[in-house]
Amino acid sequence: QVQLVESGGGLVQAGGSLRLSCAASGRTFSSAAMGWFRQAPGKEREFVAAISRGTGRTAYTDSVKGRFTISRDNAKNTVYLQMNSLKPEDTAVYCCAARNFMATLTSPEYDYWGQGTQVNVSS
Repeated sequence: QVQLVESGGGLVQAGGSLRLSCAASGRTFSSAAMGWFRQAPGKEREFVAAISRGTGRTAYTDSVKGRFTISRDNAKNTVYLQMNSLKPEDTAVYCCAARNFMATLTSPEYDYWGQGTQVNVSS
């Protein structure tokens, strides 16, 4: 089994920055892609960003382009989400996910999910 553990959430003022981390552990793990999703109160979970293991190619939802950056350290089985210029509408629980199969980067289909970390952005 693979475990994903997120960290780095918290409370920040609008315009501020946070860096989320997601560490994968467990059995030998070589994900094809890792991604970040978020869910705000009363809303459905939405795709935020994803990164391919092999090519390092990335994808973002339009609302975070230019503000968020996803990266990964394959040696550490860790993916990061650098979030800059945060807005109150970015407030949500952020979850990371990993999959072993090939799919389009924006696909919501993943094998493993973390528990999430809360991000609150005050106005």
